Amino acid sequence: MRIRRTAGALIAAAVVAILAACSPAVSDDDPGSSSAATSSDAAPGKDATTVGVIAVGPKDDFGYNQAVYQGVEALRKNFPKIKVLDAYNIPEDDTAATTMESMIAQGATIIFATSYGHLDAAKQVAAEHPDVVVVHQGGLLDDPAPANMGSYFGSVYEPVYLAGIAAGAATKTGKLGYVYAIPIPQTLANINAFTLGAQSVRPDVEVTAVSTTSWCDPATQADRVQSLLGSGVDVVTQHQDCTKTIIEATEAAGAYTVGYHADASSLAPKGWLTGSEWNWGPLYSDIVKTAVAGDFTGSDYNANYRANMASGKNPFVASKFGPSVTDATKALIADAAKKIEGGGSPFTGPITAQDGTVKVEAGVTPPIETIEQMDYFVKGVTGTIS
Repeated sequence: MRIRRTAGALIAAAVVAILAACSPAVSDDDPGSSSAATSSDAAPGKDATTVGVIAVGPKDDFGYNQAVYQGVEALRKNFPKIKVLDAYNIPEDDTAATTMESMIAQGATIIFATSYGHLDAAKQVAAEHPDVVVVHQGGLLDDPAPANMGSYFGSVYEPVYLAGIAAGAATKTGKLGYVYAIPIPQTLANINAFTLGAQSVRPDVEVTAVSTTSWCDPATQADRVQSLLGSGVDVVTQHQDCTKTIIEATEAAGAYTVGYHADASSLAPKGWLTGSEWNWGPLYSDIVKTAVAGDFTGSDYNANYRANMASGKNPFVASKFGPSVTDATKALIADAAKKIEGGGSPFTGPITAQDGTVKVEAGVTPPIETIEQMDYFVKGVTGTIS
């Protein structure tokens, strides 16, 4: 549900509109002109001098938040004249809104809210500050989105499907393990894509999916890994924000690991197969560039922007290969990647759910909007959605 603007925000917006209508036209060449003097300069985020970024976890988690930090560093490099405020370990509660408000008080007119659970706070802040661009990482907004808000993401399930091929080719037991946090649609799509990728090379593969109910709980992660390994799983992957514990525990057990969010190959020199990781720098930078130019409203980013491999702009990319991945497996992955880049999808039907229900008919390719509402496990996944 979209958050309504408060009465104060509406009155403020009305006053600004009246003042703008009553102000005389001023030439940009006039040395006394102000950037706020023309109606075009009222565009949210235009001429921003400060950008704010909030993240839900630490910037050195070998995972989701580390990738956000790397994107922040790219902003600092690409926009040396813009001040970038970044805050980490921001919970998915009222703290998110107050942190963004604090950044706005420090002059931020572009805000990135990067955790799934920051969405409601981002909507609230956007409604309170129509002059500030607020973009959310991975959320879905009503159509049309507010003029100063948007969401962005990549088709994460595509590289995850490719990583599944590596896992399916590597397993000796036919048992793969998937440690996930919370069963949101993006998580379910990743588990399913990984399974389908593995099944493309080994149809009888079984993927056991277990939840930690948290984006980052190292103790629970370690417990889940030991349980999976004890059941015969010999390849472990994950959808967690912090990935270090799972990768190190899997490596110590002599099993294979598939990474997620960031390059963590240094943690598993023997068992690393491949992974999927974010490269946020180009996308973050283009969003800022668009907003600073005054072109955010009506742009691709003023909506639910999604990039995929076919567009050549997917910010979620395949990781490097580990030493045990064979040339034959690399060739299979390259062939699958080429098909996806040509417009194919891991979810082109037939896709059958865990309970035998046909979810996607043969030959049908569901749009990303449908995939991002996925609420089931595919056949081959063991576990319950909880």
